[in-house]
Formats: sequence, structure tokens, C-alpha cells
Amino acid sequence: MGQPTPARKDPDWWRDAVIYQVYVRSFADGDGDGTGDLAGVRARLPYLAELGVDALWFTPWYLSPLKDGGYDVADYRTIDPAFGTLAEAEKLIAEAAGLGIRTIVDIVPNHVSDQHPWFRAALAAGPGSPERELFHFRPGRGPHGELPPNDWPSQFAGSTEPVWTRLPDGDWYLHLFTPEQPDLNWAHPAVRQEHEDVLRFWFERGVAGVRIDSAALLAKDPDLPDLAAHPEPHPFLDRDELHDIYRSWRRVADEYDGVFVGEVWLPDPERFARYLRPDELHTAFNFSFLTCPWDAGRLRTAIDTTLAEHAPVGAPATWVLCNHDVTRTVTRYGRADTAFDFATKAFGTPADLALGTRRARAAALLSLALPGAVYLYQGEELGLPEADIPLESIQDPMHFRSGGTDPGRDGCRVPLPWAAGLPYAGFGSREEPWLPQPEGWPSYAVDRQRRDPHSTLSLYRTAIALRRVFGDGPLTWLPAPDGVLAFARADALCVVNLSAASAPLPAHSRLLLASGPLDPTARLPQDTAAWLRA
Repeated sequence: MGQPTPARKDPDWWRDAVIYQVYVRSFADGDGDGTGDLAGVRARLPYLAELGVDALWFTPWYLSPLKDGGYDVADYRTIDPAFGTLAEAEKLIAEAAGLGIRTIVDIVPNHVSDQHPWFRAALAAGPGSPERELFHFRPGRGPHGELPPNDWPSQFAGSTEPVWTRLPDGDWYLHLFTPEQPDLNWAHPAVRQEHEDVLRFWFERGVAGVRIDSAALLAKDPDLPDLAAHPEPHPFLDRDELHDIYRSWRRVADEYDGVFVGEVWLPDPERFARYLRPDELHTAFNFSFLTCPWDAGRLRTAIDTTLAEHAPVGAPATWVLCNHDVTRTVTRYGRADTAFDFATKAFGTPADLALGTRRARAAALLSLALPGAVYLYQGEELGLPEADIPLESIQDPMHFRSGGTDPGRDGCRVPLPWAAGLPYAGFGSREEPWLPQPEGWPSYAVDRQRRDPHSTLSLYRTAIALRRVFGDGPLTWLPAPDGVLAFARADALCVVNLSAASAPLPAHSRLLLASGPLDPTARLPQDTAAWLRA
């Protein structure tokens, strides 16, 4: 492996980076207690450098009661003891940078944990206190204040639970997610100042960027009106006040050459693009591509729409197939319905994993050939399927808040398999992992796949190393049969066959890489992708 490039040398690194998402709790267990930790990540940094990724995005590693997988933060300046210490986080950031790998941390600005000092002080201070002004406390409706202050719905898909909780003193407080995650009042200057201070805290420790959770939810209509009566402008989604917040954040990031990626779920492309103006966020996740079914026409539309909505603001697109919230790609692409929608998740949905694996491998080459940055969720490079979690082992609050109908997100969060012959597939040495690994998990282990040139891990390693052949230019679609996607960038071509039969390859000088073997007549089989030199 060549000498790594120091992390700060290229200010535009984020425009075409491969960024690996680390869900610390499930990545690698360094101390053997059944929970992934920073020691485990540090020990696996050579693996990540070998994979060829440019940056690591860490889901929240802060002090947390873990009522929602760490997205209920009690202290942004402290690492949760289950994961390690702040000193270890600083070592990890420095060691990764030494390998040419940057670090992105996750900030959750919409809410904090109910164990956060601010919220505990608000509870103690009582109704009408300055401490409660940092959140959304309100009296209830009805003759005795027994009804919630408004009709807002939960942001957990399928949840039947209210977003207001009443306290013994009569006040209600707002939580768009769980009761353990009270929403902050972003109209309060102390909330804004605290988050800018937190950004500086982590930038000063060497992080290269920040991922912003639920980025379109922070600002609320101060009157907290009923959604049914006041749907426009929306009382808590995509409000115009947000842009002033992110302009302030951008000024902080620019002091450190830091970058932002926002989690922005919006159906309106024009409204989405506003977050990517030059003085706001650098990038935002592309959910239209992530949720798109395995269909050539739909995927082409998602790609074209994504590139078109980014073009006016000069922002690079991001491409992602899976993350810690959605069904793993292999399983989703093996189902009859290959789209993803939180509202349609259900127990017992059958999947053809062999079919899903072929499609996931082809999708990997498609996403890595597109212009922009790629986010790779841990375990996707191993071709992991979604795991069926026994009912008694489910921990995700999404399951419980749906009344038990939603299987939750634990199935994509199962601890990784590293070594087939070791206890718990090498994830840890002593205690059973915090989520059970399914039977057959060792067959996906890193040590097995490293030795197999045809494995999904080998495919990802080769593709990440080769993807620079596509240059940094635009995408040009090529003529192709129905059900086939073909495009050129620089002097390289990408062809993906989603049709029901094998397809001819366009004229080319040589084959660079394919997601599966070509057929005997050098045609591209169904559910296969190829990279070609023009």
C-alpha cells in the first residue's frame, strides 16, 4: 500500500470520497464484553485502510442511555463508557488520519436524552422556569389539561404513540421520537450557542466533518399549531428558519475546513437543494436512490433527478444503498418488492438471498461509478443479509412504539463476523454479542472472504481501488436495450443489466471489472454490472 495522503491536503476530498459508516456497537468488540467499542475499531483500522475508504462516519459514540441506539445523547463531550474514553477517540482520529482516513462524527441537534443535564434541570425547575424554555413545554388542552397540546405525529414510521408526555406537575413536553428524547427549542440562543461550541469541540480534535441527524426537523412554529389545521408551512419540517442555523454552522466549519452531510428527507427537490447552497451544508444524503426499487427506469430517474437537483448549487451527489436504519441491500433486492419504505416493513417477508446478492453486487458497481461521494454501511462489503432477530432479543424502540408490528432496525445492526473459526465469528472474545448473530453468520466472515477472489469483499476492494478510472467529469447515458443502464464518464463505461435476459456489451477495449462472470458469448448476464475501458 502506498504512502497515505495527509488528511488536510485536499480540501475537496469529500466531493468524490468513499465514506464508511461505523456503527460502533456492532463493528468490533475490543474488550470482549459483547459490545463493540473504540478499541475494536482501532484494531481494525488496517482492514479499513486495505478496503480503501477515504473517511469513517461514526454513528453517535457519546454518553447515552442507549434508548435509541445512541441517538439519545446525554453529553456530547463524553464518550460512552461502553465504547471507551475521549482519549481513545482522540487516538482513533489521529491513527485513522495517519492511514489517510478522515473522521466524521454524528450530531443529533433535534433532541437530547432525558438524562441530559439541561432536561434534568428543566424537570427540577418546574413550570414556567427559564430551564424549561430550552425545550418545548406546554400546558395541555381540555378542561383539566389532560389532552396533548397538539396533534403532531411521531417521526417513527408506524408509531401509534403520542409525541407529548405529561409530567406530574401538569406540563407536557414534546418529543418527535421517543419520550426519552425531548426536542430542543431552537429559537433559544443558548441552544444555538451550545451546538456551535460542540462543533468546535470536535473540529479541534481533528474530525473532518459532521453528519447532521434529522436535519430538517429542528425548527418549530412557535405557536405549535395542529398539523391538520396548519399543514403549510409545515409546523416542524423544513422550516425556513433552518437555513439561518446552518449558515451559522457553516461559518464554524469553514474555520476548520470541516464538511457537513445532512440527513434531509424531503420530497421536494427544490426545497432539498436549498440546504446545499454554498453557504450551508456541503452534502446531503440521497434517499431517492436508497429507497429506489431494482428497476432500470426508476433507477435512471433517481440518478437523473439527483444530479439535476444538485447541479444548480454546485454540490456533489451522495449515493448510498443501505444504512443503520434500513433493510440490508442483499435482503431487500431479494424480495418481490425491492423498494424500501418504513411504512411497509413487516415480519416474515420472504427473500431470495442468492438473487439479492447478485443484485447487491451489481448495485455496488453502479453506485461506485456515479459522480459524487459514496457512503458504505459496515457489512455491506461482506454481502451481509438482514438478520431475523428473535422477538425476545429485539431492542429497537421503533418496534415497541409500533405496537410490535414493525420488526425494527436491529436486523441491519447485528455485530460483524470477522473470523469464521472464533467465538461469535470473531466479533468479541468473551461475552455473547449485544444482538445475536444468526446461524451461518461465520460464512460471511472477513477472513474467509479475504482468501476468496470472487467474494463480495474482494469485489468492493477492487472496485474502490479502480473507481478513479471514471474521473471527475459528468455522466453521459449511452444507448442500451430496455432494462439496461449504460453510461460513460471519462474513458470508462458502466453497464448494469436489470433486464430478464443477457445483454450485449457496448463497444470497448477491455473489461475492467464485473460483479459476476460473463456468459460464454461475453454477454452481460441478468442482474450483473460491468466496468469497461472505452
